[in-house]
Amino acid sequence: MSLSVSRRLAAVTAIAVAGLFASTAPAALAAPTAATAAPTPPDIPVANVKAHLAQLQSIATANGGNRAHGRAGYKASVDYVKAKLDAAGFTTTLQTFTSSGATGYNLIADWPGGDPNSVLMAGSHLDSVTAGPGINDNGSGSAAILETALAVSRAQLQPTKHLRFGWWGAEELGMIGSKYYVNNLPAAEKSKISGYLNFDMIGSPNPGYFVYDDDPTIEQTFKNYYAGVGIPTEIETEGDGRSDHAPFKSAGIPVGGLFSGADYTKTAAQAQKWGGTSGQAFDRCYHASCDTSANINDTALDRNSDAIAYAIWNLGAATPVPPGQSFENTADVNIPDSPGAAVNSPITVSGVTGNAPATTKVDVNIVHTYIGDLVVDLVAPDGTVYNLHNRSGGSADNIVKSYTVNASSETANGVWNLRVKDGAAQDTGYINSWKITF
Repeated sequence: MSLSVSRRLAAVTAIAVAGLFASTAPAALAAPTAATAAPTPPDIPVANVKAHLAQLQSIATANGGNRAHGRAGYKASVDYVKAKLDAAGFTTTLQTFTSSGATGYNLIADWPGGDPNSVLMAGSHLDSVTAGPGINDNGSGSAAILETALAVSRAQLQPTKHLRFGWWGAEELGMIGSKYYVNNLPAAEKSKISGYLNFDMIGSPNPGYFVYDDDPTIEQTFKNYYAGVGIPTEIETEGDGRSDHAPFKSAGIPVGGLFSGADYTKTAAQAQKWGGTSGQAFDRCYHASCDTSANINDTALDRNSDAIAYAIWNLGAATPVPPGQSFENTADVNIPDSPGAAVNSPITVSGVTGNAPATTKVDVNIVHTYIGDLVVDLVAPDGTVYNLHNRSGGSADNIVKSYTVNASSETANGVWNLRVKDGAAQDTGYINSWKITF
């Protein structure tokens, strides 16, 4: 990175995952059809990520102790990553530029398929500083997105969006490579990038768990993932604007990402919630010769790698939001344990002409320790009940799904309720948020 110096289990994601629930008549209880499941994100093996880091360390060791722009170690790093991607079926492009009198390289990898007009991109800088091998900064991000890309190949993933990965050169000189890439994209191509995810330093030895807050959808995806595995996060500020997301953001492209900390000091409060040592830097080897393969926290690297795959799978598979107005209730509503009464989360709809469409979309984000207990209904303003979830899913936790409901017999305006009932004892949860789109 280029820098100048309880128990609330959360939802897995609020990003749209298509399900289809339809009613053929305005009966008192509308019966759903089978749901279309989203692809399940993989667990990224941290051993595989560390194997890539070991290769980057070996490359640095064999090339003067670093992988910096203009040095042999950087080009060898690019060659290593490119060979892995070529073998996995990606279409790779080596983009060259000049900085400080030396040739630099960006590596771009496209996965076949997906909507070419809606591109989800993930990137990391591959260069180190001249002082050391740069294994956390930024071998960690580079290795994690490489292994995620290889997981895409192993799964033969066919997401809705087109997937593209990038490894940037000369970031340590001021984001030169990523600026070159963005600045040389035609305006029409920039407009096709629906989101750029940046990963710069994600294995810090005294780690924090920081999430970029630039784009709310991308931010919420990462925050919900971490809350779902019981890890609190904070907004990333240390590297704000000082990594490769900045050129994308300046071009008007939605950005997000993860960060585990650099030379800022971990506070006592942060150590209490994340572990580690307060009063010490997140990475005491930041931009130093000791940023070697020994300078990695395996747990942070593992968690962040899994979060990357989770975001790629879910954001890449996101279905388009149906046309029309959206209304949302983000207030938490506690769900009493059985035999407690059902609870309602209301949304007042106004300004919509006529009836609700046959493709009324309901996004549900419920945090719960046992979804097999829950009955979830959409209740129309006239009291008609559309069942969304009826005690299925067994011992899984959280309900984060999008449902399409045929509510064409209902007047759109009025008070709609999400009604949730816990049908068995000994589990807890709450309605985190829900949204209805006409």
